[in-house]
Amino acid sequence: MEENLEKKLSYKKINGWETTDTRQKETIFNFTKDYMNFLNKAKTEREFITEAIKMARENGYKDIAEYETLEPGNKVYFVNREKSMYLGIIGTEDIEKGLHIIGSHVDSPRLDLKPNPLYEDTDMAYLKTHYYGGIKKYQWTTIPLSIHGVIVKPNGEKVTINIGEDEDDPIFTITDLLPHLAQEQMEKKLKDGIEGENLNVLIGNMPYPDENAKEKVKLNILNILNQKYGIIEADLQSSELEIIPAFKARSLGFDSSMVAAYGQDDKVCAYTSLAAMMTLENIKNTAICILSDKEEIGSMGNTGMESHMFDFFISEILNKLGINKPNLLDKVFCFSKMLSSDVDAGFDPIYSQVSDKLNAGFIGKGISLNKYTGARGKSGASDANAEYVAWIRNVLEKNDIKYQIAELGKVDIGGGGTIAYILANKGADVIDCGVPVLSMHAPYEVTSKFDIYSAYETYKAFWRE
Repeated sequence: MEENLEKKLSYKKINGWETTDTRQKETIFNFTKDYMNFLNKAKTEREFITEAIKMARENGYKDIAEYETLEPGNKVYFVNREKSMYLGIIGTEDIEKGLHIIGSHVDSPRLDLKPNPLYEDTDMAYLKTHYYGGIKKYQWTTIPLSIHGVIVKPNGEKVTINIGEDEDDPIFTITDLLPHLAQEQMEKKLKDGIEGENLNVLIGNMPYPDENAKEKVKLNILNILNQKYGIIEADLQSSELEIIPAFKARSLGFDSSMVAAYGQDDKVCAYTSLAAMMTLENIKNTAICILSDKEEIGSMGNTGMESHMFDFFISEILNKLGINKPNLLDKVFCFSKMLSSDVDAGFDPIYSQVSDKLNAGFIGKGISLNKYTGARGKSGASDANAEYVAWIRNVLEKNDIKYQIAELGKVDIGGGGTIAYILANKGADVIDCGVPVLSMHAPYEVTSKFDIYSAYETYKAFWRE
């Protein structure tokens, strides 16, 4: 019998660290150190876009409005309302043959302040919240929280808020019952143990020294905010303030092989695609990087992928290339290729019952491709055709990039989705391609440094193809 026939014919996922030498590990660790530093500065979608603009301009990108005409090699970007961004490099190939697009999202599950959030109860001041995206509510209690965002006054003045990240800042928290008094709470189903209306953030206990004031603690908070930011309570009605974990991104494990951080869904793919784009020069197909907003709540709104702002950006590119043909935008999309760079659910052996082990994404085994997502009978899925999956496999294999093809949990257990269907609906070939994550949507998510670097290498290879 032929020796090594099993090795020749069988498919096996391999721990990527087994194939990396000392120099490669050093490269991976250096790259992910930069990633963690970026995450600590870019916890919200607005902060991510601010840092992305800095990175882009440092690498020769200009706002598309700065160009009258475009030609191969030009590097452009467009910022949509400070919360989403599109970048592009004009390739040498006729743009009518399609774009190479990588699209991720920069919003993450969190708590948003309600329009009228501030109240006092029994000499304690609180902020009321409305959770954003899919969270397990109990995970957001008794952890250190910070406040990020903007307050915009009626005169247009914008005040940027970031409290709780600096070591000298105060932090905030959401309280929970002590076990001694939680008998009724602990009889409830896990999803009902903490109610959404009770995700109220504790922010103060000191009264303002005014005997005539009805709510002295609330007044003291308002006075602090007025003294520091020049705002009044009504200004909170025109604000976007997010309550997010005050945790720093850290290396995880005795071997420091993993990253623990808030918001890695989907900033891990957004950062790696952005960093990959910064390396590109002299490419064939015009390369596009999408950093979208609102994915966690369905991609709706004018900063989400369902809006026409992305179409506007591509139309601007076509106009400034001097191309004016009927149905050109539709044609460009129909011949485009895309990686929907969103995270995958990493296999967790503690909760193995929700996964099909043969078809799960494992941390440390490379980039994860999801041919389809959706729920139950692939409902709502963008299902990549076999020809496109084979094309992607060829790109990865000839660049010696470790990858795994997976799906999101067992059939009928649940499911999920990404922005893949939106570009697929425009006619592009699309497949989900991202980093496996443990504890997805939790305040502290876990990824493998090997997979993070694999994503970076994947995105570079895709754009250079």
